[in-house]
Amino acid sequence: MRSTQKSTPKFDLRKWTHFLALGFGSGLAPKAPGTFGTLAALPLIFLQSLVSPQWAMVWILFAFVLGCYVCGQTAKDIGEHDHGAIVWDEVAGYSLAMWCIPFEWQYLLIGFLLFRFFDIVKPWPIRLLDKKIHGGFGIMIDDMLAGFFSWLILFALVQWQAFS
Repeated sequence: MRSTQKSTPKFDLRKWTHFLALGFGSGLAPKAPGTFGTLAALPLIFLQSLVSPQWAMVWILFAFVLGCYVCGQTAKDIGEHDHGAIVWDEVAGYSLAMWCIPFEWQYLLIGFLLFRFFDIVKPWPIRLLDKKIHGGFGIMIDDMLAGFFSWLILFALVQWQAFS
């Protein structure tokens, strides 16, 4: 007789793919792993703020491509697409949301709230991509779009404040 309970996935943080996909382990938080995964991006966003916009975008694109692999591989290893503990997509998405934005607490907070809003609510077309695209690319793309929408609003806010 099969159990109707869902088994707990077997993550192995000794595997580099799992370690990164789980946001350095932050995705294992018992509550709100996506929120903790987003917070795990802060040290990387700080480093991103120290380099030119071009190098920051290279980092973001690298994080996206790497994420397609590590998230896809981890999902395959555990046999579950986009398990809640897989949070590298939040790391990359929040990094995009903070591209060319000053590393100041008020912008970090607004960017965090915007990103979490778009990631959780998934307005069109984010929800469409989340439903239609699978694999590592599918895990990553909806969060990258959430990051892009967050960045648009945040960048406009920064520009508006600069001209006020």
